[in-house]
Amino acid sequence: MNDTQILTHQIQHLKYGEVIADTILIKNVDDGLNLMGDLYYQGFDGIILHEKNITPAFFDLKTKLAGEILQKFTNYRMKLIVLGDFSKYASKSLRDFIFETNKAKQILFLSSLEEAVQSTQ
Repeated sequence: MNDTQILTHQIQHLKYGEVIADTILIKNVDDGLNLMGDLYYQGFDGIILHEKNITPAFFDLKTKLAGEILQKFTNYRMKLIVLGDFSKYASKSLRDFIFETNKAKQILFLSSLEEAVQSTQ
């Protein structure tokens, strides 16, 4: 994770690591697992990622990448917040996927850090 910065946020009783980087950090399932492991071993309960740091293929549900990566976060009980502007995606399937995923609260797709703080309360 060269040139990557981790900011710490306390949201409710959980410690989140916000990953700040200029490059795509998650291109496949292994990248997701490695990031999750790195932050878990640094004592974080959850990860905040920015949409720009995830491969565009993630947001094309036909690739199944989103489902595979999010399943890993669910299996390991690591919270994930993805920040970005998801309105630009025209796919109804993706909008439905985000809506359903947000209902479970384990993984959230939100527009801002402020929204993350409010939605986890």
